[in-house]
Amino acid sequence: MKQLFFILLLSSAFVSCKKGGKLPEIDNTKDLDGISINDSSLVYPERFLLSAAKPNPTALELAKPVLIAVHGFSATTFEWIEMRDFAAVNDSFLTSLVLLGGHGRDYADFKAATWENWQQPIIDEYNKLRELGYTKINIAASSTGCPLVLEAINSLKINADVLHQVFFIDPILVPSNKTLSIIKVVGPLLSYSTSTMEIGEDGFWYKYRPYQALDQLNTVVKKVRKIVDKGMTLPVNVHLTVYKSKQDGSADPVGASMLYKGVKNNDGTEINVSVLESNLHVFTRLKGRNTLTTKDTELQQKVFNEIKSAL
Repeated sequence: MKQLFFILLLSSAFVSCKKGGKLPEIDNTKDLDGISINDSSLVYPERFLLSAAKPNPTALELAKPVLIAVHGFSATTFEWIEMRDFAAVNDSFLTSLVLLGGHGRDYADFKAATWENWQQPIIDEYNKLRELGYTKINIAASSTGCPLVLEAINSLKINADVLHQVFFIDPILVPSNKTLSIIKVVGPLLSYSTSTMEIGEDGFWYKYRPYQALDQLNTVVKKVRKIVDKGMTLPVNVHLTVYKSKQDGSADPVGASMLYKGVKNNDGTEINVSVLESNLHVFTRLKGRNTLTTKDTELQQKVFNEIKSAL
């Protein structure tokens, strides 16, 4: 382990010398990291946030279930567009796509934001919908959105009296890349890491991930692991369902097992955990990927329908 650590340290120093501590070479014409492209929800919030779309909901609208959808680290509301479209076709529930704080803007904003900043818009939208009178609020979170939601529930940052179903898609409790655990050491040397964009992902994900953001990711993941290790009981009438890809380059499947062992429903029963045959991280998002199979589409629609039936 020590040998691996020093290899990482030396390689990081080499990369740092090459980068010279400068900003990444951002292409403002296509990179979300740049100053030209922002998440559309910042310009047209009414197309994404239910609180903005329906500031004066009718009694009929208030009676419908609501699904707040929360994306993951370095992503945007694009991650849940397909769920929004699915709900619109079915017209059986309403959606609200939340943009995490510090996301969807430029590299400097992403670099400066804390995990609490990421979390705040989730809390804000939940509270707005509750205050508007919605009584059937549910949450679907993917990847890093999952620990952010679980921490908000555990720390009572939201009043869960109108919260019912919570769905986690490929939650990160244990990152697949173990280098994240030593990001405080290698981060200042690395400066940032570069993501490989798939064919339709430019402008919707950050290409460059500053080490400060990675350090915040490591911080919140460790915090929530401690909560789960200690044991957590969900609020009354709140139920958690976890869906996890069997092969995942971002979130180690052991995290799903930790949730199963460490989180209980209020009546003491076990939460629902499904490990699925997929090698996609956030398998519910198919738009923008290089390749797709029929099984990928079938799995996405199966889970979408299961979520709809549970609301």
